[in-house]
Amino acid sequence: GLLIRGSDVLERVYHLDTLILDKTGTLTTGKPVVTDVIPTQHSTSYSQESLLQLAATVESGTRHPLAVAIQQSAQAQNLPLLTAQDFLTVPGMGVAATVLMTENRMPQRVMLGTEAWLNQHEISPTESLRDRAGDLAQAGKTMIYVAIEGEVVGLIAVADGLRSDAIATVAALQAMKLDVKLLTGDRSETATAIAHTLKLKPENVFAQILPEGKAEVIAQLQAQGHRVAMVGDGINDAPALAQADVGIALHSGTDVATETAGIILMRDRVRDVVEAIHLSRATFSKIRQNLFWAFAYNILGIPLAAGVALPGYGILLSPAAAGAMMAFSSVSVVINSLLLYMTFHQQPTTLHETHSKNNSIGENMPNAGE
Repeated sequence: GLLIRGSDVLERVYHLDTLILDKTGTLTTGKPVVTDVIPTQHSTSYSQESLLQLAATVESGTRHPLAVAIQQSAQAQNLPLLTAQDFLTVPGMGVAATVLMTENRMPQRVMLGTEAWLNQHEISPTESLRDRAGDLAQAGKTMIYVAIEGEVVGLIAVADGLRSDAIATVAALQAMKLDVKLLTGDRSETATAIAHTLKLKPENVFAQILPEGKAEVIAQLQAQGHRVAMVGDGINDAPALAQADVGIALHSGTDVATETAGIILMRDRVRDVVEAIHLSRATFSKIRQNLFWAFAYNILGIPLAAGVALPGYGILLSPAAAGAMMAFSSVSVVINSLLLYMTFHQQPTTLHETHSKNNSIGENMPNAGE
């Protein structure tokens, strides 16, 4: 279930000390759902249904997981899309479109996105809506503000649950003496909630990182002397995967991510990150063992075959014996390499035991999301 591109990847994995996990689609299922639709108190013109309909219309211009979640929620309520044009998508920030409103048939500019993006356009949510967003973010949900013609009219919360093996995977990586960090574009409250579920320290969380900033985070860690691996799946992760000493991508990810990564998890299981690192480390250790024994064997055998020990000890290898010893040297290397299968085959059991120990943790934590 692993595709490793080149033997040089094995050497780089062996020297890793830091591993960064992207959140969306890597630690989470990548299938977010809308949990809350909240119109502002002073906005009596927009109900939950109309707000969701507007959001689905604007998001129809993109296929981001959050956009798909909003569109599916609108479809489930049989809300038709409105007429829209002039779509704009800003990665990591939000989307906008000019929508023909049903009430007055007048086109109006609708924006969906983060609070930071709205602030860039001098649009601010009310204090009560900001407080509500903070509460939802602490539950691990992603906030999407909705603004019409420069005024915030509501908020949509989306949650993306953690993968079933995410907690066990992080625990196993930490047991391998790796410094595990979380990287996300979400606000800090959401990232902290997920980090708490994963038993990660707050200082190991990078939140509100734009797509172009992910590679910069890795570069900064490398400048401090760390050997960094990055695990991701989206097109936004490609620069970070390329910057990292080792890039690891899920097979279900975008083509750009899988083409950039040095290791691809073919079974689309985040726990295979542990197995990939374990296999790489074990393989590199076997290479070093084989080199050591090959050198030791030849340093001992070649002088004996050359007759160095004949004058003092009367020991001399015949050509047949020397040939047999040379063949046995190759056999010993092959056998030692084959033992690698037994080492790797035991790893899933170890991870399963780790998952069992952490089940009670996951059951008592909030459903962390996008």
